[in-house]
This record gives sequence, structure tokens and C-alpha cells, in this order.
Amino acid sequence: MIVDRHRQKNTDIVSSDSEELILVDCLDKEIGYLAKDKCHEGTGILHRAFSLFIFNDRGQVLLQQRSAEKRLWPLFWSNSCCSHPRRGETMNQAVQRRLMEELGITCDLVFLYKFIYQATFEDRGSEHEYCWIYVGKSSTKVWENRNEIEDLRYVTPEQLDEDLKTDSVQYTPWLQMEWRSIRQDYGAQIRRL
Repeated sequence: MIVDRHRQKNTDIVSSDSEELILVDCLDKEIGYLAKDKCHEGTGILHRAFSLFIFNDRGQVLLQQRSAEKRLWPLFWSNSCCSHPRRGETMNQAVQRRLMEELGITCDLVFLYKFIYQATFEDRGSEHEYCWIYVGKSSTKVWENRNEIEDLRYVTPEQLDEDLKTDSVQYTPWLQMEWRSIRQDYGAQIRRL
């Protein structure tokens, strides 16, 4: 399904390599702060992050294709929205801020789970995140922030399942891990949205 883009596309710069991310230990306890670019060098330094999956009234999930300008996984398809809370910011503040910055929407979100993962992209760096996973429902028209997003599309859960079986290389590694857990362990919460 094509995304309704009646609203003008946003081109605000909403992220910088120098912004401080929250470093955490393996129990998600804050242990310090470090610039975003440094957190993603080499094999990565464990930091707090979040991933959002937004569903519409038809039960389809919104996917974004990451901007070609992204250092890690450019032009790969990923979940609706993902980012990091900033120093001094609560997770609730962070997820709502980023929804507005990337997609121009707000919506109620339900926390599902959190997990640690590490993934390396070529020789450009790595993600090493303690990632909080949320789901929400919105049929508000979205617009993409062109500095963050190349394209948007809605797919049914079954379409995404099939794509991940047949052509998983076009998707970010965190989307693949998160979607597998969502489908296996959180179906009831998704149906209640």
C-alpha cells in the first residue's frame, strides 16, 4: 500500500554525530555518555536505543527505507522508526520526539520488551544496542524526514513474513530480530491495538 503523502516532506536535520547517547551495562543501567559517532565505531559500544512498529487501521505495519546518507545500512528497509534517547531524556520523551521528527505523527505506544544485539555493517561500523521495542496504532497521514528516510510503505504482517523468508538481505538486522520476536511472542498485544 502506498503511503498517503498529502503533507509536505520534512527536511529538518534532527540528528548529529556529536549528540550524546546513553551508555548502559548489560542490565540497562546508565554508565555514561558518548557521542553517537563514537558509539558506532568498530564493533560498537553498548548504548540505549528504541525501535517502533506503527500499525494502521487495516493491520498493516509501516516500514521505512533508510536514507542513502545513513552511515550504517543505507537504503535498507527497517521498522517504522528507530533512534536513541538523548542524555537527560526519558524513553517516553524520546519515542514521541522521534515519531514527530521522522514521520510527523504522535500516537500511544505500548512497550513490548527490550534486548541486546550487536551487528556490524561492512567496514563502516556497528550497532551495539540495548533496544526497547514498542508498538502503536495510527492512521494519521505521515510524511518522511528526507534526511532520515528514503521511502515509506505499509505491508501486511504476512507480506513482511514472506519477504524476510525470501529476501531478508534488504532488511536491517534489528528489524529481522525484532519482527521474529513480535510474531512469536506478542501477537495478542498486536491484535489488541
